[in-house]
Amino acid sequence: MSSTAKQKILIVDDEPDILELIEYNLKKEGYQVFLARNGQEAVAEAKKSLPDLIVLDIMMPKMDGIEACRIMRTMPEFKNTFMVFLTARSEEYSEIAGFNVGADDYIAKPIKPRALVSRINAILRRNAPAEDVIDNKLEIGDLVIDREAYLVYKNGVKVVLAKKEFELLYLLASKPGKVYTREVILKNIWEDSVVVTNRTIDVHIRKLREKLGDDCVATVKGVGYKFEA
Repeated sequence: MSSTAKQKILIVDDEPDILELIEYNLKKEGYQVFLARNGQEAVAEAKKSLPDLIVLDIMMPKMDGIEACRIMRTMPEFKNTFMVFLTARSEEYSEIAGFNVGADDYIAKPIKPRALVSRINAILRRNAPAEDVIDNKLEIGDLVIDREAYLVYKNGVKVVLAKKEFELLYLLASKPGKVYTREVILKNIWEDSVVVTNRTIDVHIRKLREKLGDDCVATVKGVGYKFEA
């Protein structure tokens, strides 16, 4: 039996061909798949099926994907559910709107089935018990992040980070590929400070890139940052 067999995915799109294409490819991968044709149906179906991941088109009748995501994020049962937007619109503002209401990722049409399945597999792995976390040590590629000792090793060489730099790195690296908004970063890393600005985050990101390489942290313009595995 596939390791994905118990995981449930809700697909929300007003185009029958899109629903059929995604449903076929995800079922073939072993996922349980549920369907909805607009935002209102999505909220109702999600309450019944309690999916692990919801793929939402943005432009839909009755209720669009942005509003449906916003509503579901206010419900406790969907606090940790992955939300992914699927849309043909490439304007930057639609991506920003999606992340602002709690989206975890963004997939553009036209859909490429193999790429879509690969992306969904990767997103769902973010919540799986990580095989690379041992005794508070996070191992990703050539990086070892020791949370207890506040130490980082790159290719076996110790990299010295300031306390906040380390905490920022650990936050981002705990879920590779997940976009963290500036607001979430500020709340998690500098919650007790009242003088921190967005500029503070930018400086710490720059220092991480200087010490670990420019490609370790990616900028999602207008939204925030993510760790690149």
